[in-house]
This record gives sequence, structure tokens and C-alpha cells, in this order.
Amino acid sequence: MPATLRSTAVRRGLAVIAALPLLVLAACSYGSEAKDDTKAKVAAGSKKIDGLDTVKIGYFGNLTHATALVGNQKGFFQKELGATEAKYSIFNAGPSEIEALNSDSIDIGWIGPSPAINGYTKSAGKNLRIIGGSASGGVKLVVNPKKIKSLKDVKGKKIATPQLGNTQDVAFLNWAAEQGWKVDAESGKGDVSVVRTDNKITPDAYKSGSIDGAWVPEPTASKLVAEGGKVLLDESTLWPDKKFVITNIIVSQKFLKAHPKVVEAVLKGSVETNKWINANPDEAKAAANAQLKTDSGKELPAGVLDPAWKSIQITNDPLASTLNTEAAHAVKAGLLDKPDLNGIYDLTLLNKVLKAAGESTVTDAGLGAK
Repeated sequence: MPATLRSTAVRRGLAVIAALPLLVLAACSYGSEAKDDTKAKVAAGSKKIDGLDTVKIGYFGNLTHATALVGNQKGFFQKELGATEAKYSIFNAGPSEIEALNSDSIDIGWIGPSPAINGYTKSAGKNLRIIGGSASGGVKLVVNPKKIKSLKDVKGKKIATPQLGNTQDVAFLNWAAEQGWKVDAESGKGDVSVVRTDNKITPDAYKSGSIDGAWVPEPTASKLVAEGGKVLLDESTLWPDKKFVITNIIVSQKFLKAHPKVVEAVLKGSVETNKWINANPDEAKAAANAQLKTDSGKELPAGVLDPAWKSIQITNDPLASTLNTEAAHAVKAGLLDKPDLNGIYDLTLLNKVLKAAGESTVTDAGLGAK
């Protein structure tokens, strides 16, 4: 049985992220519809894969989706797809991307674990598969150093999270519970006041003094630091090996079944992009920022871009065990009934690509499609 969220508000919150872990979000902005980017870089003389004209790819305009940003900007996906044109749609919210996947408006997407979990469970495991990883980390607790000087000082303060039930919200609630503090998940009231605030306005809320800090993804965390905030806790320090999933690659099960060669080509492009990013971090950072400007009309200033980029790890590994843990945290917080995640992963094509590239294969933590 798919998990059932405990309220309409929570359902919206959990679906939205973009980010994760159920625990930590997909560091993304929320609420706008997809913007379509139809630019193509199809090499002359190349052939279509399976005769398919286009593959529709979705991602968020956010640094935690660096693989998609850079792969688009540098043409890595198009190179592998030949004459099958990569068409891109940029999203600001998890629910709209899941809706686009369900309606065949996109075929493949970069998205946070929470909306992936929610989309999978709501469809009783029939609409999507996670087929690869993309990023880890990039989530921090940033506070006003005049009001909060240590972790124990967080008690009694007003801390922002992006949205009720989103990945950062669940992460903060779980952390607060581990401190022995009691907070009503839905109202946000308790030993700490959880103030659900859209990432786009969190810096202004911080400047106005209406919040004392925030548990947020990049680049919002670095924007707060630029406003005088201090990083009190990097969420990566709470995880084994300092790694937790923040961005996955998902695909429509229908598309995966009908066009596995196209999916494999996109995964080849992803692996090549990640290899290039990790070998050329400064150039990759500039490429990601250039694509952000193309997609949104705005690029990040160096004072925000540089520290935000350093806190994100680009990886092919979906870090499946952390997805399971994040889901457990949401259940513990009372925001999600225990989900059945068996079958959410299908890493067959990714491991095929990794083997061919001479790289280490990855595991699904026992949650693979049978």
C-alpha cells in the first residue's frame, strides 16, 4: 500500500521538495511552472536513437542540480543522444515536475528524494524509478550569531525551513527531536518555533529579524551568510561519510520500458558530466552559473556561488541507504505513514554505463526493482 500523508498541508509539503532527503531537500525554489528551453545542440550527421525525435528532460534551476545545468550548458547529453533532441524544462517545485512526468510532459528528471518518494508511493510504485544519483550535501543550519552562539541556543528560537514536510523541514524536526526538544510537526510550535518560509524570501525574513536562523539548502544558506549569518551546523556532519542524497535522477517507467537506449544515453551524458565537473570544478561552477542565467535571467554573485558550490558533492551514486533513512525520519516526525519503497530503484542501466566507463558500480540498498 502506498504511504498516506496525514494532512493535505503535509501532502503538499512532502511533494514539493526538491530536494531530500525526505530528510533534506532538494535545494530548490518552489511554486512556479516549468519553463521550456528548446535549444538544441544536435551534431550534423548524427542519428536518432530508436528513431525517437526528442527526449524531454526536467530539472530545477538550482546548484544541487549541477549535473543537469552543466550537462545542458556544455552539451554532454546532446552529444550522447545524437539526433534525438534533448528538450529541457526548468521547474521550481517538486509537485509540478512529478505532474509533468505523470502526464508525459517530461520523460526524465533531476529531482529531490522527497518528491520522488511521494510520487512513487502515491502511485503505488507504478509511475517512476530512480535510475541514478547526482548530488549530495549542500544543506546547512545558518543562524544569527548575535542571538544564537551554540547549538543549545537554538531552543526557544524561530528557525525557518522551506515548507511543511519538505526535506529540510523533516531534517530539522528530526534533529530537534534528537536534542530532546518537542515540536508539533504540523503547527511548528514547541520548544523551537519552526517557521515555514519559501527559500526565495528567507533572506529578507532573516534581515527583518522575523526569524533567528534557517535550516536550508544552497544557495539560500550562502545567501544568509552573505547577510551576516553564521553556519552553525552542516547537515553532512550528521551522516556516515558525510554523504546524503539531495538530488536523484528519475524516469517514467513507461518511458524506461519503451526507450531504454535513450535512457542509457542520458545516463552516459550524466556520468560524463559528473566526471568533467569533478575534474574541472572552477570551469564547471562557471558553466552551472551560466546555465542558471540562461534559465532564469539571473546568475549568482561570487560571494554566494563559491561557498555554495564547495558544499555540494557531485556523484553518480544515488546513496540509496540514506533515502531509506530519510523516509524513516519523516515517519518518525509523524508526517508520513511507513512507505513501501521496494522497487523504487532501477540502477541496471547506470551500472552498465559505469562498468563501460571503468568506474565503480553503485547499489540500491535492497530497494531495486525485481
